[in-house]
Amino acid sequence: MAPQLANWFPILVFMAIAGLIALAMVAGSLLAARQKPYAEKISAYECGFEPFDDARRRFDVRFYLVAILFIIFDLEVAFLFPWAVSLGRIGLFGFFSMIAFLGVLTVGFIYEWRKGALDWE
Repeated sequence: MAPQLANWFPILVFMAIAGLIALAMVAGSLLAARQKPYAEKISAYECGFEPFDDARRRFDVRFYLVAILFIIFDLEVAFLFPWAVSLGRIGLFGFFSMIAFLGVLTVGFIYEWRKGALDWE
């Protein structure tokens, strides 16, 4: 086996084992669980209530605001951890770059707050 292929062998073994475990779980659930679908079980589920209209209708802007809010906090956390770990090496430029990034996220958060995305009625 070539030396470069030998480096990839553990990854291939890991992927094969993960695939076998996934197949075993799916097969086990098909064998062990009762497969008796009924009308309510296979109906469309939409946020805890019955679907009542066409799927192509316009959504309320609050759905989009909640999605934007999730992205704001998700991005913040995803970028803060590596930044905090490497803060000693990146210096003042890295520090002020992150402050600018957090400022942009704060502006987005204030926009959401003003639009009422945080008001759970």
